[in-house]
Amino acid sequence: MTDTHSPSPAGTPTADLSALAAIARGTLVERLGIEITHWSAERTVATMPVLGNTQPAGLLHGGASAALAETAASYAAIAHAGTDRGVVGLDLNATHHRAVREGVVTAEARAIHLGRTLASYDIEITDEAGRRVCTARLTCMILDDKRA
Repeated sequence: MTDTHSPSPAGTPTADLSALAAIARGTLVERLGIEITHWSAERTVATMPVLGNTQPAGLLHGGASAALAETAASYAAIAHAGTDRGVVGLDLNATHHRAVREGVVTAEARAIHLGRTLASYDIEITDEAGRRVCTARLTCMILDDKRA
């Protein structure tokens, strides 16, 4: 984790990237080996190793790609929502474009809409050669109660 988050108009969490890693302990994010490398409401980047996240045929599992996409966009929505509000995913869709057998994939979530109660993101997942592996979109609902 190499970057810090950028301020968001809606109020930002004070946590740095190491704090994000700490809250992921014991979760699917940790089990998949996902790491956040840039964090802001407008753009969040996450990486994930292919090794350990494959289907029986040896290809990157589509569900792992979907989890990577949702993680990147959810973290972005958390930055947008601020420390006092919660975030839950409402709609995730993903289109898989190419197979990956090894290396690391990178998800870049870019904000489409940052509203008071909804945040939507386009997510592009690429392989180490920069080729698009998956395109996804996530819409999150922002809740006044963080305990969602």
